[in-house]
Amino acid sequence: MKNKAVILLSGGLDSATTLAIAQAQNFQCYALSFNYSQRHKIEIMAAKKIAADNHVSEHKILDIDLTQIGGSALTDSSIDVPDYPTQGIPTTYVPARNTIFLSFALAYAETLSASDIFIGVNAVDYSGYPDCRPEYIKAFQNLAKLATRASVEEENIVIHTPLINMSKAEIIKKALELDAKLESTISCYQPDDSGRACGVCDSCQLRRNGFKNAGIEDPTQYVSR
Repeated sequence: MKNKAVILLSGGLDSATTLAIAQAQNFQCYALSFNYSQRHKIEIMAAKKIAADNHVSEHKILDIDLTQIGGSALTDSSIDVPDYPTQGIPTTYVPARNTIFLSFALAYAETLSASDIFIGVNAVDYSGYPDCRPEYIKAFQNLAKLATRASVEEENIVIHTPLINMSKAEIIKKALELDAKLESTISCYQPDDSGRACGVCDSCQLRRNGFKNAGIEDPTQYVSR
């Protein structure tokens, strides 16, 4: 019988690759996505398609309205998504987002009696978000060992970050090696009404450069600019 795993699935390239890796490792996968009133809600549709195409055991989409907190270009309409390189942590950083998501994943894993959680964080080609760093994941792993009934009963829940030390080009190559359908993924923070990516936001630029460096054609539909 396969071990169960919770996969945080945003609908983006990294999370789709992470799901493919977990399935290749023979986990029974339960996908978890969040509708947090983000600017790029179209990623939820992408997550649904990826989950369905990969025949996950279950796909939950939780509603959390982070616009009530704001503080990010993704959750506050008064803050523009930058279309140029910025210094420091960009305005697209959503305060404590991975902590929020991992906490829900931890709770979901406990209800499933799952001992594994997969998250597609990356600390090489990324936007500089503090909750994508290895030291953050290590700290959350320690929290998980203290915060759950599973840990008290010596059944620790392990946080897996298979992409954390990979470049975007390496992630793309791994995805194609595992036959992940990257044309179904979306990375853009401000796609148009037709779902076309802007091509200029930080996330689009990371994706574009990743495909270029991998020497692979980018299947993304971009707005002509």
